[in-house]
Amino acid sequence: MTESIDQSTSPIRWGIIGTGNIASQFANGLSFLPDAVLMGVGSRRQASADQFGQQFGIPNRHPSYQALANDPEIDVIYVSTPHPYHIENTLLCLEAGKPVLCEKPFALNAHDSEIMIQTARQKNLFLMEAMWTRFIPATLKVRQLIADDVIGDLRFVQVDFGFRADFDPKSRLFDLALGGGALLDIGIYPISLAIMLLGLPDHISSQAYIGQTGVDEQNGITFRYDSGAIATLSSTIQANTPCEALIIGTKGKIIMHREFWACEKLTLSLDGQDNQIINIPIDGSGYRYEAAEVMNCLRAGQTESDTMPLDETLAIMRVLDTLRANWGLKYPNEQ
Repeated sequence: MTESIDQSTSPIRWGIIGTGNIASQFANGLSFLPDAVLMGVGSRRQASADQFGQQFGIPNRHPSYQALANDPEIDVIYVSTPHPYHIENTLLCLEAGKPVLCEKPFALNAHDSEIMIQTARQKNLFLMEAMWTRFIPATLKVRQLIADDVIGDLRFVQVDFGFRADFDPKSRLFDLALGGGALLDIGIYPISLAIMLLGLPDHISSQAYIGQTGVDEQNGITFRYDSGAIATLSSTIQANTPCEALIIGTKGKIIMHREFWACEKLTLSLDGQDNQIINIPIDGSGYRYEAAEVMNCLRAGQTESDTMPLDETLAIMRVLDTLRANWGLKYPNEQ
């Protein structure tokens, strides 16, 4: 078992499971936090661990995920592997007594998510979904403006995320067994943002185009609320889209400009007033903010984040399951 985290500002020692692109981005993010130390990396091959370790100056380079989980010099682990492996990798770390930050989507489905959450709570260990957009300064500013009633009661939210991916049946995006498709890879961003702003929808309707490999290549989703509020959300791997979020209230609107998930510019438009441009730069890397949240929680003795609570993560996973059920989309390794 890992010793309890020092309540002071002494450095927190991170480990990373996986050596892919997202792991590299997170490692870069940690470099902007003076109280974070990237101490270890775990890969399925020693050569990959060594290469990644050399790139980011990581001293402890392990040829297996188990070895990283058992490393006594690691305080917390970031799981960066593809969606279907999140449950296995997260449980491995939790069983070894390690807190976990797990890449989004949290798991392949709600069933796996429930097991992960129950295990963390039973062991009284920290666990959080790495929905990094929640923690960047622009998103925090949007939440503040709404909480302060600047744009009034929310009535309409429109969010899109789309890019064109060249068709390759061997790539992760088009591989059904790896949870490929638009929904889990990028569609979760608009969905999570809408639920953060409006809560869980009372009614859901949607359409999806299922491509030749069986994954959803694009989708359109509508959330309707008994309050009358509506969210229209879309994601696609077939075309480049504006990648903006439009948030409209009874007094005005906010635009989170491209790319909304890494937003650094807002437009605030209040009825009868000139538009106000709000520039909110990301300092260094957007991934630093979720890592800082984890470390703040660990130092405070918290096992969950108030900004990305586990109950909300689970609720979002259930929405994703509902959408896929409506589309007849099931992954081969699901129970």
